Amino acid sequence: ISIQVMKIYAKEISKMSKIILTGDRPTGRLHVGHYVGSLKERVKLQNSGEYDEIYIMIADAQALTDNAEHPEKVRQNIMNVALDYLACGIDPEKCHIFIQSMVPELTELTFYYMNLVTVSRVQRNPTVKSEIQMRNFEASIPVGFFTYPISQAADITAFKANVVPVGEDQLPMLEQTKEIVRKFNSVYGDTLVEPEILLPENQACLRLPGTDGKAKMSKSLGNCIYLSEEPDEIQKKVFSMFTDPTHIKVSDPGKLEGNTVFTYLDAFSRPEHFERYLPDYANLDELKAHYQRGGLGDVKVKKFLNNVLQEELEPIRSRRAEFAKDIPEIYNILKKGSDAAREVAAQTLSEVKSAMKINYFEDMDLIKAQSEKYAK
Repeated sequence: ISIQVMKIYAKEISKMSKIILTGDRPTGRLHVGHYVGSLKERVKLQNSGEYDEIYIMIADAQALTDNAEHPEKVRQNIMNVALDYLACGIDPEKCHIFIQSMVPELTELTFYYMNLVTVSRVQRNPTVKSEIQMRNFEASIPVGFFTYPISQAADITAFKANVVPVGEDQLPMLEQTKEIVRKFNSVYGDTLVEPEILLPENQACLRLPGTDGKAKMSKSLGNCIYLSEEPDEIQKKVFSMFTDPTHIKVSDPGKLEGNTVFTYLDAFSRPEHFERYLPDYANLDELKAHYQRGGLGDVKVKKFLNNVLQEELEPIRSRRAEFAKDIPEIYNILKKGSDAAREVAAQTLSEVKSAMKINYFEDMDLIKAQSEKYAK
């Protein structure tokens, strides 16, 4: 079989396959926003048996775009993220967990894709704009940080991922990836696979707010509850959560909109939690109704949320401690995953370079044509 036929066959197989690419920046421990927004869904997807390949990336190269002067912070947090993945149920037998910088083909793909995107287009990306504002980069934006949507496109397309499970805030990033794929394919021929985003089904999980009521839970803002948080810290953070500032007395009617505690209950509580911790209510709807009409204090609701979170996070914390007893094995898992990821990315890069006609030493037709040209 010729190499060209094999490439066509591989391309057709990739179109039929269901492939996932997702990941996180290693800038700290992962928090409950990561958990309900993507981690929990990833475990569900990996166990569904519906996907042919799942790649989960620890995006250290991306983390360095705004931590270039703090490489040790990124280096140390590789293990934090890996432990959180395993503790949440990510199975290295079913997924490839890899480190972004260990797959240099991604950097080369990023460089080629940069020629297909204008500066003004990146500037219009809502996620980029909000991230720049949050980091106070308006006056001086690192080029690497500014172009990270293009890097994300390289990450996704390198594995021919057609499913990307992420939070709602990443929608503009995925749209930019789709644009790059369409542009590349229109210029160089059908080579790259266009991805689709997969959002959590629970609307409350799309963007879990910080404990202070801010729109986004962020490590840099200090408004997170970490997956590995100790019980007393969880309780402390729950009891300091933002609620309804007009709900001063227990008898006052309370508002649900913008009330962080109820948003967390939407994301985490289940009917069986009420049976165990708050049997006066059959479900969350009854609790909400009582709060809205008055007669229900914030403390009682926060106590319930604390119980719910403690139950959810205790097994994750325990599993994490067990995995942490064998750190060399965690690095073995990451190396194995990185090796597998690099093999796939290298194949995609080869196809991209072939489409762009920069595969000079592999293109036998080019060599033959040039030989005939200069033989005359």
